[in-house]
Amino acid sequence: MSIYNQQTKLTIGLFGFGVVGESLYKVLACTPTLNAQIKKVCIRHPHKKRNAPADLFTTDVALLLTDPEINVIIELIDDPVAAYYIVTTALSGGKAVVSANKKLIAENMQELIALQQQYNVPFLYEAACCASIPVIRNLEEYYDNELLQGISGIVNGSTNYILTKVTEERTSFITALQQAQTEGFAESDPSLDVNGIDAVNKLSILLTHAYGIIASPSDLLHTGIQNLDENDARFAAEKGYSIKLVATACKLQDGTIAAFVLPQFVGKTSQLATVRNEYNGVVIESSLADQQFFYGKGAGGFPTASAVLSDLSALHYNYRYEYKKLNYQQPASLSGDFYLKVCIRFKSIHQVPHKKFDIILGWSSNSHHCHVTGIIRFSNLAEGYWWKQPGVSVILYPGGIIDNYQAQNDHDDEYYDFVEQLAEVE
Repeated sequence: MSIYNQQTKLTIGLFGFGVVGESLYKVLACTPTLNAQIKKVCIRHPHKKRNAPADLFTTDVALLLTDPEINVIIELIDDPVAAYYIVTTALSGGKAVVSANKKLIAENMQELIALQQQYNVPFLYEAACCASIPVIRNLEEYYDNELLQGISGIVNGSTNYILTKVTEERTSFITALQQAQTEGFAESDPSLDVNGIDAVNKLSILLTHAYGIIASPSDLLHTGIQNLDENDARFAAEKGYSIKLVATACKLQDGTIAAFVLPQFVGKTSQLATVRNEYNGVVIESSLADQQFFYGKGAGGFPTASAVLSDLSALHYNYRYEYKKLNYQQPASLSGDFYLKVCIRFKSIHQVPHKKFDIILGWSSNSHHCHVTGIIRFSNLAEGYWWKQPGVSVILYPGGIIDNYQAQNDHDDEYYDFVEQLAEVE
């Protein structure tokens, strides 16, 4: 059993000395009042030049995990398999853990909660969701009640940077992605960001703290911006919208939760419309407080290090997540019984089964593509991948989550009118 207080010296074993790890090292050197010091740093490549004394580094994982003087493990590596071993071993050994590894946490939440309870040690990970934005702590402490109506946010800085360039500067998606990589906002392999995987990992974590739901990321409907192109940006601009990749969790009328990650049209008056480039923004809505907006840098060395620093400071007060919605209330459950108002773009009519729509509200087309606006049952997206094929994009309209929608009976006639007009351009 580990008890921490303001007098406890935090002796740190740090895994990883990349952009965030080095930033944390620099910040700790400037904050002696925190009473925290890095004793050893475990790295993978010992011959790489680093801006710290050579004797600080080691490649011996066990040296940090078994050192009795080290009472805090900070995990800042990009390998979720190695991170799993580090975190679970540290918790089992009675050491507090601070992590920024959203994939590790999202995919192993149930086990990690059990280890915290079994060994009575804190495991904090504010940096795993929105870097400098304290969204997890707020969900745990300020919204620890049943009045939380919804949470929606831009939680991936790489995709937001790309979409900003495309929608505001009319840059091509390929060029914008290359710029994001050059600026360091996107990895050399950007698929985790671009395909929405990073965002859905973060949504999975937020669901646990917002509604007591433990859901594997693979069970949550998600896509990224991989199928969007300049035609979507142009269509959005004509309607007075921009496009953002948004992670959404919303309480429905029956108390169940709609949760997904989709590109969304965002109106000019939306708070999320102000979130540009690599920044993140989260809107939390409750029954009494209406909407509250959290904004800040969602990536980068010092913004992420600031969240790690906050978790370290919290350890001095023996702070730990209580998972209140999970442990002290009836956890909510996910729902697939609702509808979405979406715009679907495609090149060929055969790519989109018309029976997937409950009703078609409108369409526009030219010789290259077609945009169709309609109401679609959520399960018709969740149960198939026709909408993820190349050349097809799905974008949610503002306020596009619909409870108890009753489809009209004449939508087939509207659809076939649309098919006949499209055939003329094809």
